[in-house]
Amino acid sequence: MDRTLRARALFVVVLTMALSTPVVAAQDIPQPTLPPDGELARVVDVVDGDTIRVERSEGSVERVRYIGIDTPEIGRDGEPDEPWAREATNMNDALVGDEVVLLERDVSETDQYDRLLRYVWVEYPTGWRMVNGELAEKGLADVRAYEPDTKHHQWLTQLRDEARADGRGMYGDEASDEGDLLDQIVEFFLGS
Repeated sequence: MDRTLRARALFVVVLTMALSTPVVAAQDIPQPTLPPDGELARVVDVVDGDTIRVERSEGSVERVRYIGIDTPEIGRDGEPDEPWAREATNMNDALVGDEVVLLERDVSETDQYDRLLRYVWVEYPTGWRMVNGELAEKGLADVRAYEPDTKHHQWLTQLRDEARADGRGMYGDEASDEGDLLDQIVEFFLGS
């Protein structure tokens, strides 16, 4: 084996090991606690993986967009669904459909589409859990920092990184970005 081919093979092995090594958080960020000033509302519709409609205590029905996460989009107007959109929507429905949830505000009241921006909490037999985090932890949502609403961004990022490292949800799919990148690197250095 000539030096160039051996060097390329070694590079691919080292790069493969680096890409497959889980990112270990230097410090575990504790799960947020239930906010004392949250608003209770009943879920009347699950729109998609990161948007619901709720009935508030005064009777108004509002759309709520989950803060800090972004799920694949359901196709509209004849467009196809993005991969994992139905799974994210179905999980969201399983978590909050017809439930009473607690809405936690960060800084902004609404987004440019007049949706309420909230962290959404649901009660389990073991206690309250944030749905935004549940979706990130299951690998069904990516994490996004939309300034100024970043109160729980580091915690959500930690959950997303753990889902990626464990190959959960859309991060275990063959079409994931990491798999495509590795395939491209191997093809570049070793040829097809």
